[in-house]
Amino acid sequence: MEIIKPSPDGIERRGFLRGGGKLAVTGAALAILAGSEGIARAAGTAAEADIVALNTILGLDHEAVAAYDIAIGSGLLTADVIPVARQFRDHHKGHRDTLILEIERAGGRPAEAKTIQDYVVDIDAASLENQAQVLQLAASLEGAAVNVYINAIPGLGTEEHARLVSRLVADETMHWTVLTTALGEGLPQQALFFGA
Repeated sequence: MEIIKPSPDGIERRGFLRGGGKLAVTGAALAILAGSEGIARAAGTAAEADIVALNTILGLDHEAVAAYDIAIGSGLLTADVIPVARQFRDHHKGHRDTLILEIERAGGRPAEAKTIQDYVVDIDAASLENQAQVLQLAASLEGAAVNVYINAIPGLGTEEHARLVSRLVADETMHWTVLTTALGEGLPQQALFFGA
């Protein structure tokens, strides 16, 4: 079994939280991310549906690693912010490596990362002019990941995969909280802010 879709190209996260929560995804991934287990599984077995979902998440972690690398090399971050960006990047590397192993264990082929230049275009890095914009982009990417991962959990076929994705949600939420606090945005006033 060699399941590798959807590609990371099928997801547009920039501005997700502030842009009305719109995501462009296709096929079985849309069903999985919407939590529609029955529709997602109509395309194949539970294991295949999990591989599609995990590859979607892997694509987002590939993008996050690249985004933090771009930010670190941009010259826009102050010396006190760079270690935090490195730490968050390393968290995403850990996510990536864990997801690759889990996808292979489930019989799938992990989605590959794109080139750094592709990610520069995808996240519109050329438009970034200062640290606040870099942090805002990072917060947007992290917040969007939280929503994608939460919506993937109900469609996962194994408790092990659901637990893994739940742990990823916790890390992404921590990143989002640190970034939005650094930007002076504070915490959401309402409960159940994510995953709606």
